[in-house]
Order: sequence, then structure tokens, then C-alpha cells
Amino acid sequence: MTSFVEAARREKLKELIARGVAPFAYRYDRTTTTQAVLQGFRDGDETVHRLAGRLILLRPMGKSTFGHLEDASGKIQIFCKLDTLGKDAYGMLRLLDLGDFVGVEGHLFLTKTGEVTVWVDRLTLLTKSLRPLPLGKEDAQGVVHGALSDPEQRARQRYADLAVHPHVREVFRLRTRVVGYIRTFLDARGYLEVETPVLQPLYGGATARPFRTHVEALDADFYLRIADELYLKRCIVGGLEKVYEIAHDFRNEGLSRFHNPEFTMAEWYEAYADYAGMAELTEAMLAGLVRALFDTTTLERHGATLSFEPPFARRDYYALVRETAGIDLTGATEAELRQALQRKEVAEADALTGAKLVDEVFKAYVEPTLVQPTFVLDYPVALSPLAKLKRDDPTRAERWELFMHKREIANAFSELNDPEEQRRRFEQQARLRVAGDAEAQQLDEDFLRALEYGMPPTGGVGLGIDRLLMVLADQTNIRDVILFPMLRPE
Repeated sequence: MTSFVEAARREKLKELIARGVAPFAYRYDRTTTTQAVLQGFRDGDETVHRLAGRLILLRPMGKSTFGHLEDASGKIQIFCKLDTLGKDAYGMLRLLDLGDFVGVEGHLFLTKTGEVTVWVDRLTLLTKSLRPLPLGKEDAQGVVHGALSDPEQRARQRYADLAVHPHVREVFRLRTRVVGYIRTFLDARGYLEVETPVLQPLYGGATARPFRTHVEALDADFYLRIADELYLKRCIVGGLEKVYEIAHDFRNEGLSRFHNPEFTMAEWYEAYADYAGMAELTEAMLAGLVRALFDTTTLERHGATLSFEPPFARRDYYALVRETAGIDLTGATEAELRQALQRKEVAEADALTGAKLVDEVFKAYVEPTLVQPTFVLDYPVALSPLAKLKRDDPTRAERWELFMHKREIANAFSELNDPEEQRRRFEQQARLRVAGDAEAQQLDEDFLRALEYGMPPTGGVGLGIDRLLMVLADQTNIRDVILFPMLRPE
């Protein structure tokens, strides 16, 4: 249903067309941006500038009108005067609304209050807005009404969210800078960026439920990838000694503050390295990233002071479980683990067995304590089917996960390169699938064939871009760092 306000805008549209004004322009050649003219302003300079942007304020005052024009770089005040524009052009201002895109041409001057302003000689309508932006209005008590504030509506109508909230635009500019820094960091160290298949005949590289689709040309089911790992390791086998990919992965799992089924991962693999070398590389990357973005390695985020100054803390998985849950994993029974979960009121505790029990105990007891950037080392081998055994303990794997502010950000292995051992691990995963574990990994014969050709010792890392952004941008919900997150259809 069209609202009264929208109907009024459509009437203005008709009148503009009747006046011969094109309401949806093809092009406007601007000469500068608001930020550039504000930074370069010199009082008395009569240079004529051409700017374009969205009207976010319009205040008629008889024979003169003030307004604010906003572009991607900022906003600037504009001043329109009847004597300057002429009767027809000035009269057209009443047909403008907040949200319209206009181009203005004029010189800069300082108002009596000291605000840099464009004295408009010519104004051109570029796009007529037919739906009012939810800018909101402040009442006498300072309460804002009508603003776009509902979190789900903001995510669903991200275009409106971006339009009315400059701080949201800054989050996504930050996201671009983060991805750009990671790419530059790896490029500078000789890594080669590659592209691997999104659609795969088998899924692997992580423990997760996949999305399934059907390829008509092959009459075969394929899966959206859940990780890039197995194809990037194939590149290592082929002699590309340092490779990385920044890409979307897909996991058919729940939606939450920390999970979106479509998410962005950066994965990198290096021949002749191990998980210790990957930890050093990762902390150097993140320390450099934070320093480049914020000119410091200390951030106040989510009510905590986080230090990104290397070296990050390194803690043992088993020791952390012992300290927080009082459980020695070397001899713990499933009954003890279930009791520990029941004390934390974990709903599905009775249904869990084996490695999943251990993992849930870690999540319930240890993760909430990991605020500072911390590498948790040497996981149970049952939780790490693609990692090499720890050199001095065959019950554990050379694997770390990086945590900060109570959430896992990255995962790394000394990559398993023994094809016979990898086959045994895959076969164990297959038995778990038969027993009902829908997230267990598939046996990938082609990947095993690749390993049989020989893969050098390799270290690999997977870094979650979205969760990292949550920390850096000080956001508490993953959908606030994804431009268009998954939502229930309207």
C-alpha cells in the first residue's frame, strides 16, 4: 500500500515531468567531492565547483533555502537564493524531498556561523526519491522518532541502513581495508592468490553440513564448498609452494550472532612450514593490520582492552580444560564430560558422544575465558582429521585455534601429508557418518591420490573474515559486518 507521503512524492514526480524536468538523469560530471572542497577551502576563493549527492536536509526560508548535501566522502551545506537561481529554478525546490539526488554548481563561502557552504548558481535534479528515507526526527526532549533502528529491518534493508547511518558505511569501508591488507601482506611474502571451485563433487576441509545442488549438464549432485582446504593442498602438491584464497564458503547450519551460512574465509598454505610457523605469520599479520588501521596495537572492544602486540599468548588445550572444568582429558570418561556439560545446562549433553563431548566441554568452559588474542595448541586428534599427529604425543594433533574476545577467529594445522594415515582418518570419519554424524567428513579418493604424488611438509591457516571484523569494528552480531546477511524470506 502506498503511504500518503509516497503518494505526495509521486505527485511531485508528475509535476516535474510536466515542467520538462528529467527526474532520472543519465550522468552528472562533478569536479570534486565534499571532503576535497572542505579540506581545500580558502576564504574568498571564487572557484566554481560541481558536486553531487543526496539531499539530507532542506530548510526553506522564504527567498533563500539552506540544505545539506551528502556524498560518499561527507556532507556540506548548500545555499540557494531566489535572486541567483531565478524564479523557475528556485520554485522547483518545493518539488524536492529528502533523499533526492542533486547536482549543484557554485562557489564556496563562509556563513556568519563559520560554516563552509556552497552558494548554488545552478541546481540539477539527478534522481527523484519516491520513498522517504527513515532519517528520523528528534522531538523537544531529544528522542528520535521514525529512525531505522530495528536490527532485522536494518539488515533486510541494508540499502536504507547505509543511506541513513554513516557509521554503517564506515564498517564496510573497514571491511574492504581489512581484506586488502591481508591480500597485500600475503602477496608481499610470495604467496600466490588462486581460485578453487565453489561447486564440488565432494565437500571437505571442515566438519559441517553442506548445501547440495544438482548440475543438470552432468546429471550429478554437487555441493557448495564448506572450506577451500583440500583444493589448496592440491595446489601445494602441484608445486605452488605458497597459495591463498579469500572466498565465500557455505555451511548449512544455524543462524546466530556468530554464524551466517554464507561467510568469508581467508585460507593460506605454505610448503615446508608447520603450525608454529603459521602462528608466527598470523600474529605478525594481525598486529600489522591493527597498527595500519588504528595506529596502535591496543584496542578497546566490547568492554575489554585487547592487545595485538606479538607474541600472542599460547595455551595448551588440555591444560585449559583442566583449569576451567577440572577435567583431565587424558583419562576422563564420557559420564564425567556429560556431567560437566549438565552443570553448564547444555541442552544436548545427553546426546553427545566421543570427540563432540570434548569439544562441547571446551566451548562451555574454556572459550568464555579467552578474551585476549590467544593461540590454543594441540587438540585431540579425533577433532582434527586433517592435521599431523603431535610429535611427542600421538593422541593429539599439531593444531591451533586463535581466539579473541571469547570466539574462535582462525584455525591452523601442521597439515597431514601421509596418504595412508589420511585414508585411515577418512575411514574413521566414514564410520562416524554411518553412526549418524551428518557433519563427519567424506572420503575423498582424488585428494588421497594427490597426496600419493607427494605433498611436502605444509602449514595452513583458515581465518574467518567476518568474526575478525566483529572484533575490529566493535560489533556484537555477525550480520552487522555482512552487507546482505541471510534472513528468513519476507
